[in-house]
Amino acid sequence: MKFKNITASVEQYYSQKIKTHGISPQGVDWNSQESQFLRFDQLLKICNHHSQFSINDFGCGYGALAEYLINQNYSFQYYGYDISDLMLNQARNKFGIVNNHISFTDQISKVPVSDYTVASGIFNVKQDTRTSDWESYLLATLEDISNLSRLGFAFNILTKYSDEEKMRPDLYYGDPCFLFDYCKTNFSRNVAILHDYDLYEFTVIVRT
Repeated sequence: MKFKNITASVEQYYSQKIKTHGISPQGVDWNSQESQFLRFDQLLKICNHHSQFSINDFGCGYGALAEYLINQNYSFQYYGYDISDLMLNQARNKFGIVNNHISFTDQISKVPVSDYTVASGIFNVKQDTRTSDWESYLLATLEDISNLSRLGFAFNILTKYSDEEKMRPDLYYGDPCFLFDYCKTNFSRNVAILHDYDLYEFTVIVRT
């Protein structure tokens, strides 16, 4: 596996978070439920909420997005994928092992092609990985996400336009202009950058 060391490092990081904080926004390394919901609102702009849809949650953590979809009364089929067994155990405990419209897996080969795929926060924590290696991992993961998405996908990432004094060396800050061009060139002509909400990040919407 080309990025085995990176994924192992990411898995260890988030497993420690869920051990420390349990089922909470902090357990997936977010500051608050309010910011978590704001991110979900941006990502879900990819979806047509007026009809039933299927959605992959790539890096699902403990399934917070599934709960959010339920609370919004959307009609959906949800597939959660994560590399952390501890996260998935929490998700399965929360929603049950068998659920007609919510399921979880740690094997990407078992993630179906769905209408949409969303990824929240999975590109932020590079730790001590070289930036060039992290960017190769990011672009390869976007290829996987695109291949799993029938109608489109969305992801968020910390922005390079963050306040310099608040930026950390263990985090990755993406260039929205580069990712806009990359997604336009490689995935679809229909790409949007959402950089107008009050967090130090942006969301990319790709409609295919």
